[in-house]
Amino acid sequence: MKDFSKLEKLIDVKFKDKNILDQAFIHRSYINEHRNEEIESNERMEFLGDAVLELVSTEHLYKNHPDYDEGEMTNYRSALVKGKHLADIARELSLGDYLYLSKGEENAGGNDKSHILANTLESLIGAIYLDKGFKTTEKFVKEFILIRLDDIIEQNLHIDPKSQFQEMVQEKAGATPTYEILSESGPDHAKKFEVGVFVNSELIAKGEGSSKQKAEEDAAKQALTKKKW
Repeated sequence: MKDFSKLEKLIDVKFKDKNILDQAFIHRSYINEHRNEEIESNERMEFLGDAVLELVSTEHLYKNHPDYDEGEMTNYRSALVKGKHLADIARELSLGDYLYLSKGEENAGGNDKSHILANTLESLIGAIYLDKGFKTTEKFVKEFILIRLDDIIEQNLHIDPKSQFQEMVQEKAGATPTYEILSESGPDHAKKFEVGVFVNSELIAKGEGSSKQKAEEDAAKQALTKKKW
């Protein structure tokens, strides 16, 4: 087991069961190389953490921003729990230093891959919830994630690039953009998608991501930049 004392001090959470904290950092690639050991990946914990993060974020927006309608709250919540946002926070907390990865994933820079770091932060949230309960988890989410809401609003990070590009295309060209997967590469645990965004069959821009959705968002972002919208 790794030494988590520095992390516990940083996030101000002292775990009663260190095994729960340890499991939060076990990536599924590590399991493949340690099949004889009775260990479980962090994916179930990540699933739990994702749900807790959404609940805390939703409740915060509902209680603290009565002026926001449902659509605004949805956009702000999406920005708060977006993979890139979570990965940036994970880097600030140096979560990559504690990851258990396969040798191949480690050599491929898995400790700093955004999708792995974002998922790890969610699994850490799940671990805090399991070990310390809702109140401590809520405090952590508010202190490290929800505190960024003002920056998100100021930088317009809550605006979904796909929705923004669609609105601009409909306004300027009277059409609706479509997205197509151009290529897929990498093993199952580290897929990479390349997607093209088209308007009237014309390729406007390409985007990449660890999922089809992320690649589409990146393509829309590149298209907005290209069109200077």
